[in-house]
Amino acid sequence: MALFNLFKHKKGEEKKPAPKKVVKKEVKPSPVKEQAAVPLKSKKDSEIASRILKWPHVTEKATDLTKVGQYIFNVYERANKPEIKKAVEDVYGVKVVSIKIIKIPPKRRRLGRIEGWRKAYKKAIVRLAQGQQIEILPR
Repeated sequence: MALFNLFKHKKGEEKKPAPKKVVKKEVKPSPVKEQAAVPLKSKKDSEIASRILKWPHVTEKATDLTKVGQYIFNVYERANKPEIKKAVEDVYGVKVVSIKIIKIPPKRRRLGRIEGWRKAYKKAIVRLAQGQQIEILPR
């Protein structure tokens, strides 16, 4: 055990415990403001919708489907049909009749010697009530 004590302190010196300093801080009470009981505000529908709908999926096929009253949106992976329906109705103010969901799997991509993966995503085909439409791309 003498070897272990050799490294702790130098020869001839004894290690003295350092005195602990106690600092007293005065705590001042903060002024309390009286407020009326306000119920917690629920999150706005637009905030919830922005967490579900990513962006409209604009392709040639998607623009052809708008003539029939169907619109395609990229949505988050965990979004389900009722959430997507509520988000579209809240953001665009239309009546949604049906929703079809498609999961696009990740695909292997290659650029020269470098191989990688394209991300997976989820898209929803939203069918609106007869006569309703959405202005996706402002003119």
